[in-house]
Amino acid sequence: MMEFKYTITDSEGIHARPAGMLVKQAAGYKSDIKITKGEKSADAKRIFGVMGLGTKAGEEITVTADGEDEETAVSELEVFFKENL
Repeated sequence: MMEFKYTITDSEGIHARPAGMLVKQAAGYKSDIKITKGEKSADAKRIFGVMGLGTKAGEEITVTADGEDEETAVSELEVFFKENL
């Protein structure tokens, strides 16, 4: 299992457009991808879970990948977050 932490910089937080892009990106990996904010956790491959976290600008999340392509997933998702959120 691998993970990274990221502080959301998008002024609107994780809103519909980037959430949809994130789900599409996460769905491309065989690993289980989870996003955790505080006590809440969501499957990054499910749009309602990602949106349900209600992540706002300035909040820190932890992204975790567990599976056969976890290293690639964490590396590429970290880039995704920096470019889109």
